[in-house]
Amino acid sequence: MNQAPELEMRSPQSEPVPVVETQNLGKFYRTGFWMNQKIESLRSCTLTLYRGETFGLLGQNGAGKTTLFKLLLGLVRPTSGRASLLGKPIGDRPVKQRVGYLPENPYFYDHLTGWEFLEFAAELFQIPRGVSRRRIPELLDLVGLAKSAAVKKQMRQYSKGMLQRIGMAQALINDPELVFLDEPMSGLDPMGRYQIREIILSLKDQGKTIFFNSHVLSDVEKICDRVGILVRGELICAGSLDELLGTAATYAVTGKGGDRETLENWLENFDRERDSWQGHLTGDPQAFLEHLQADGGQLISMNLSRLTLEEFFMRQLRDRGITSSS
Repeated sequence: MNQAPELEMRSPQSEPVPVVETQNLGKFYRTGFWMNQKIESLRSCTLTLYRGETFGLLGQNGAGKTTLFKLLLGLVRPTSGRASLLGKPIGDRPVKQRVGYLPENPYFYDHLTGWEFLEFAAELFQIPRGVSRRRIPELLDLVGLAKSAAVKKQMRQYSKGMLQRIGMAQALINDPELVFLDEPMSGLDPMGRYQIREIILSLKDQGKTIFFNSHVLSDVEKICDRVGILVRGELICAGSLDELLGTAATYAVTGKGGDRETLENWLENFDRERDSWQGHLTGDPQAFLEHLQADGGQLISMNLSRLTLEEFFMRQLRDRGITSSS
């Protein structure tokens, strides 16, 4: 009796599911007395985020990060291109029920207490009162405010860090599938930053998709599956840390003295302060040491490492002639 061939079973989730998609998305504003000046805030941005991933967006102030968030959330209209959230065009109202958002500088009705504000947010999402009464204490515990007397105080008495925590709680009040966090570590002390990182990781464990931007590159490096870099409104690169930083290790070198021109020829990300310097070696270690000795330099350390995300980010800026935060 012939046995039927065994069929290969494939999980329906084996293929990554797009959650955020943009295609040549752009936005410009007109300014000036005659509205004849055009400022391009975002240029031809093409990007895809997949279900369950944490994506970090990097860029200087004014690079277009918040503009991209506002376009995706339907808060402003694009001037070119198209985009979708959870398979629907941006602006789709039912989709907004499945999205959470923490702005960089949120405005709250500060005459409300933290608890009252979360109740108000729950009512906006038409969450049944019985559900919100269970969910609010869970969220306060998640953001580290459950044991604080502050939840019974008016929010005008909150510190910047406490407002950031209550803002994170409201972003999660509707148990969203997709969460946008605009500078979620802003105004937080090291413990607060750690707690926000843990919250983001717990959301990831729940299968949620997190799209956030931050100036704290070390935090992005610790928690993101992929990152993208915006420079003057243009998305110049996006990928995993291995794709962007490379998997091959290089030598991180520190030393004193020597000829500056020679050192710059041998070292990437060269940085010198008075007589001390550091950088990443780009050539043969033995040949470098011979040149260093001939130039009267002194080696302090040489360790295998790879570029950090901060070093990679700064290199992208330098390559484009950007040397300041302006």
